[in-house]
Amino acid sequence: MDLKQLEYFVRVAELGSFTRASIVLDVAQPALSRQIRNLEVEFGQNLLLRNGRGVSLTDAGKLLLGYSRGILHQAERLREEMSRARGALVGKVALGLPPSLLKLLVVPVLSAFKQRLPAATLVIREGLTASMQESLISGSLDMALLYNASSSPDIDLLPLVEEELFMVARADDAKVPSVVAARSLPNYPLILPSRPNATHMLVESGLAHLGLRPNISVEVDGVGSILDLVQCHFGYAILSANAVTALANDSGFKLCRIVEPKLSAKIALGVNSNRQTTAMQRILMEILQETVGRLLTDAKAP
Repeated sequence: MDLKQLEYFVRVAELGSFTRASIVLDVAQPALSRQIRNLEVEFGQNLLLRNGRGVSLTDAGKLLLGYSRGILHQAERLREEMSRARGALVGKVALGLPPSLLKLLVVPVLSAFKQRLPAATLVIREGLTASMQESLISGSLDMALLYNASSSPDIDLLPLVEEELFMVARADDAKVPSVVAARSLPNYPLILPSRPNATHMLVESGLAHLGLRPNISVEVDGVGSILDLVQCHFGYAILSANAVTALANDSGFKLCRIVEPKLSAKIALGVNSNRQTTAMQRILMEILQETVGRLLTDAKAP
């Protein structure tokens, strides 16, 4: 038994599939299966039940999963403490950021990270909430900023801030007022990302409380593409002020405040609930709490 075998076993158990685990670990599936089988031979009992839909844990497998997580965390703690003894923490932390916040946060977060952890590496990946939640569960991300994330037994959420959403129109569009009642949103053709995008779900649920449905003219993923379609008269977007300023020349758009009620997106920091956080990850969490709170609280609509 070695640490690599335990890591392989944990990934297969958490993802419920040899195929998915082989992709995440970048290990050929036969080699992965062989390592798990070696563990089963060493312990003299089955750890996983294989079926057509994937795998599930036996009682022995559940026991090993709990111990393996603790062992792997202690091994990571040991690496950190040894690197600290050399003078600085070393290692890698993977952070997921949504497109609307990437430009706003990447420089201040990376600057603070390098100041506090000069020998460590920060990996930043762009993604939408649904895909980043999957990456947190698979382990390819250590933490991520998520919009309106739904509760999950596999992900712990730390609420950070709420970001107001606006109806976005062309700057020269005289047909829309500066303030729009939520009840009147169905009067406007909307350009939204496809489900299960957090903004799409928020607009639908917000109008459903009023007994209404949105008038969706186009569904397209990607904030940049949505703004391009607004400019070409295909409809109106529902976005935060930061999304517009980060991805477009905001002088080309006007933001109409939505009232009665206003729409706002909740931003939370998500981490895998099945893994203990390391010292480097805790430092990055502190940086994100301070930076996100300061920048988004201070941000004003154009």
